[in-house]
Amino acid sequence: MTNTAILAASGLLLFAYALERFGRRFRLPAVVLLIVAGLVVRQVLDALGLHYRWVDPIVPIIGTLGLILIVLEGALDLTVTRERLPLIAASAASSALGFVATLAGFALMFRYLLGLPTAAAILAAIPFAVISSAVAIPSAAGLPAQPREFVVYESSLSDILGVLVFYSWLAAEGSIDVFALDLVGGGAVSLAVAVVAAVVLYYFVTQIVGHVRFLPLLAGLVFLYAIGKELHLSPLIVVLVCGLLINNPHLLHWHAGLRALHDEDYGNTLSEFKGLVAELTFATKSFFFLLLGYWTDVQTMLSVRAWLIAAAGIALVLASRWLILRALRQPAAEALVWIAPRGLITVLLFLAARDTGRIEGFPFGAVMLIVLGTATLTALAHRGATHVATAADAPAPSAPAPGDAAAAAPTGTPGKT
Repeated sequence: MTNTAILAASGLLLFAYALERFGRRFRLPAVVLLIVAGLVVRQVLDALGLHYRWVDPIVPIIGTLGLILIVLEGALDLTVTRERLPLIAASAASSALGFVATLAGFALMFRYLLGLPTAAAILAAIPFAVISSAVAIPSAAGLPAQPREFVVYESSLSDILGVLVFYSWLAAEGSIDVFALDLVGGGAVSLAVAVVAAVVLYYFVTQIVGHVRFLPLLAGLVFLYAIGKELHLSPLIVVLVCGLLINNPHLLHWHAGLRALHDEDYGNTLSEFKGLVAELTFATKSFFFLLLGYWTDVQTMLSVRAWLIAAAGIALVLASRWLILRALRQPAAEALVWIAPRGLITVLLFLAARDTGRIEGFPFGAVMLIVLGTATLTALAHRGATHVATAADAPAPSAPAPGDAAAAAPTGTPGKT
């Protein structure tokens, strides 16, 4: 049994890597390839009479770990300077407006087409209003620097906003007053905890020596995330702020004590930390999407109702996004309009909503169709781009020197999966 598990885990990881390379070569979405592979494996194993029930509880756990790592990896790719404040503001505006517009559209659709009560319709709609950073960030790797950074900020903020609003609405049980109090109070507390955690993490990054340095830090970050979830806060804010401050230590240099922690080896330490996060992110995402495909009953994706909901939902996402990008006069809007995928966070939040029993009868197949459809459109829209960068043909970005952190140009990690 032990040897079988080892063979399965290593084999799945090698298979996921092969799919990722194949997708990069032909500019196909790795997420879609992984999910479809899982669906195919499910059909083959079912035909052989093999059923693995242990997948059911493990999918949400792996997905949550993947979400933490994805947001952290995205934050570690961002450089924050005064000159980029307009870009950050535009990303935040697009994220918030897009979230509200799609939330309203999906909620109305679920209320009047599926007959869900208003509170339940809103709860079911929130997961679909979130842009998945797990898909959006790697999909933007081929864009010029400004729109690429816009996507990283926008999708990461969308994840955070979605989680904060979802759990606030879940706890409020339809009460607007309770929801508003929980949303504002939870956001403020999350931000305060995030700043403290980021300073502590920065201290340990600069002080820890030895062979084992980064895994305890990541374990601490996951620990804080779990505590935040239990307290109904938005722990992704902690992850985002920690990543931003680690990659932008100049933001902490207003304090002489923190400034003194920065030494000439920080750039190398940061580069090693980014490498570890990238490797863990790839492994976690690969397992999640493969297992998600296996875990999904393909029959739920064949119903007419699921296809109608998916078609209407995708049209709503793209239409609202186009209007918002045009209203914000965002450069490269024609390319950015297609980068509105739903993915890991959508699935995780929907599963949490379904577990409450308030959206009984909602076709899960529609969720998977929207995830697959938006991810595929994101990839197909950029197949003709001639400027797509890959890790194989582009040099890895070097970490900025300590004294140059404030002036460093933004560097995305090409070819992320």
